[in-house]
Amino acid sequence: MAFALPVWLAVQEELLAEQDGADSATQSCFDDFDDAALYTMFHLTRPCIAFITDAVTVRMKSTAVKKPPLPREVSASSLIMVALHYYAHGVLHADIAQRVSHSQADCFTVISVISGVIAGMADAFISFPQIREARANVAFKTEKLCGIPNVLGVVAPAHFKIRASPYDKDSFRSYVNTLGYTSVVSQVMCDSDGNILSVEKCCVGSTVEQEMWETSFKGREMEEHLHGNTWIIAGKGYKLSKHVLTPVSEPADYKDIRFNDAHAKIHNVMRTTLDLVRRRFRCLMQLGFAQEGSLDKKANIIKACCVLHNIAKKFSVPPPPAAGRIEPLHPGKQRSMPVESNPEALKARQELINKIFSVVSGSQEPRSKGITEEEDV
Repeated sequence: MAFALPVWLAVQEELLAEQDGADSATQSCFDDFDDAALYTMFHLTRPCIAFITDAVTVRMKSTAVKKPPLPREVSASSLIMVALHYYAHGVLHADIAQRVSHSQADCFTVISVISGVIAGMADAFISFPQIREARANVAFKTEKLCGIPNVLGVVAPAHFKIRASPYDKDSFRSYVNTLGYTSVVSQVMCDSDGNILSVEKCCVGSTVEQEMWETSFKGREMEEHLHGNTWIIAGKGYKLSKHVLTPVSEPADYKDIRFNDAHAKIHNVMRTTLDLVRRRFRCLMQLGFAQEGSLDKKANIIKACCVLHNIAKKFSVPPPPAAGRIEPLHPGKQRSMPVESNPEALKARQELINKIFSVVSGSQEPRSKGITEEEDV
């Protein structure tokens, strides 16, 4: 996983320090449910929920949460319970809401605040491989999966449905994506194991993914060569570059086809990852109404669910059953200019294809474990 053991140990150490000064007899509201009920209501296991509750409580104590005010005399675990249940189902259950307030407005205030707190934990639980050893480990696992060397992750636009008023035609059209429904979109990156490495932006659904990449922090870092001679796997909506590896649009021979097959294998990891996130956190299947100034709140919910996804994977929480077919990754908008126009990038990709995919073999074994010293400069 990109965020390694030291990060988790540091969090655990902070939690234990907090617990040493707390009343050991204090009972969490989650204790009212047995393990099966916990999973049904929150799509998480008891140890995972306990870790999340402690981590969020610590973050709330260390972060001044002033606006909007939270309901008074309500335990932190009750506030967290309301948010976790909303993430899992996308609706407010009356019995859960009553633990905080009878007012629905209060519950949505709680969800907004807790989402902001959990989104703020992304610095600890959503981590792009920064050091050479971490990059080598991620690249090795990816090469073992698909045969493409020096790959740090997969990038894709993640679309989440939203309701927009058709009476405001300009605003409505801005939310309509390439599959024809209204959405907001975030740029998500994951590794070959489905761990989320980065989540940036929250834009209207019509936003072009290449524009998101070029203005994102991770996009600029990659294109400025801050992560060495490494690749990010991307779909046809992105522009091929020295660090963004797209499929061959018109494969000319068998080695191009084999490369495209390998590319599709790792690219499909993003599809299954986003499907799992939506299955576990069904609020992402419909994020409610698009309102002026609401994108930041939607972004916090999206990022909070990504944080919780990584924590759930760390605790090996099983996914909820599939509700239907996996939604396809969104096709990129047709560009007026050719996508694969960078001669140096075309050359680099072709050299990769010639070197790795010219020889037919029963299995594509990794050449070496990760990135060499010469490659990582």
